[in-house]
Amino acid sequence: MADAADEFGRRTEPLRRELLAHCYRMVGSVDEAEDLVQETYLRAWRAYDTFEGRSSLRVWLYRIATNVCLTALAQRGRRALPSGLGAPATDPDAPPSPAGPDVAWLEPMPDSRVTSDSDDPAAIVVSRESLRLALIASLQHLPPRQRAVLILREALGFPAAEVAAMLDTSTAAVKSTLQRARAQLGEAAPELGQISEPTQPQARALLDQYMAGFEQADMDALERALRADAAIEMVGTGTWFAGRETCLRFLTHVVGSPGDWRMIATAANGQPAAAAYVRDSDGVHRAFGLGVLSVTGEGIARIHVFGGGSGLVAKFGLPPELDGQVVREPVLKRGKV
Repeated sequence: MADAADEFGRRTEPLRRELLAHCYRMVGSVDEAEDLVQETYLRAWRAYDTFEGRSSLRVWLYRIATNVCLTALAQRGRRALPSGLGAPATDPDAPPSPAGPDVAWLEPMPDSRVTSDSDDPAAIVVSRESLRLALIASLQHLPPRQRAVLILREALGFPAAEVAAMLDTSTAAVKSTLQRARAQLGEAAPELGQISEPTQPQARALLDQYMAGFEQADMDALERALRADAAIEMVGTGTWFAGRETCLRFLTHVVGSPGDWRMIATAANGQPAAAAYVRDSDGVHRAFGLGVLSVTGEGIARIHVFGGGSGLVAKFGLPPELDGQVVREPVLKRGKV
């Protein structure tokens, strides 16, 4: 039994990161995706003695993981971003409006959990593109089975015949489902080519400018960083803003005074991100949450702001509060996260 367990772990553990990314694409939640991966491995271990090698171990695990996700999705609705709930707010001077208690929110995925240093650079680019928040949000609009087919065929590149075997259907049905998924995604699908890779110097420069703008309460720096049609989404509320002028008016209520905010550079969903710490009444900077940036050649196109405090930044391996040391790590490197 010990030998079988060792063999199972040796063969399956190298696939855990990509299975986590797959489950996240399906459900839009990091915590839920981790639970689904655990369920996948439990089911795979129980059935390992029946694995006959008619398909590769990777295909077999993806079959289990996909069906685990489909079962989970049958019991819940889609996860959302504020822009998926309604029109942008028109009054940036008003406080963010609460959303209903029945709204489940999309969550950011730390790049470090799904990308390893040994990954091929080309594979990293593909992984980043298929994890961007805009795409994950768009996928949420598809019925679960269409979502699975689209991810397996286009994000992961499995042949139609293998996807059919995973889903216990025909190749013709997979092709038909893929066509319907593409049509339904339609204009909701992001134009991925317009988003710069976070390894590019310009992307890092814009992230630095964004962080410096908050840390120094420099509205001019933030204005220079934002694209004319920039948007800010306050995830966890029903509020989002569109247009640089409106976004800047909102930010004037947020940035405070120099030193009120401190930032740590990180990466989420294949995009540059900043963990934000705000100065408390005792002078200590405590975790507020995360800003995930969509960066283009013309500037920052969108900022998704996630609260979550210390619980969220812990998922990125970051502390709940900062001491007096300035933290500014060059975490976004060429070819790896």
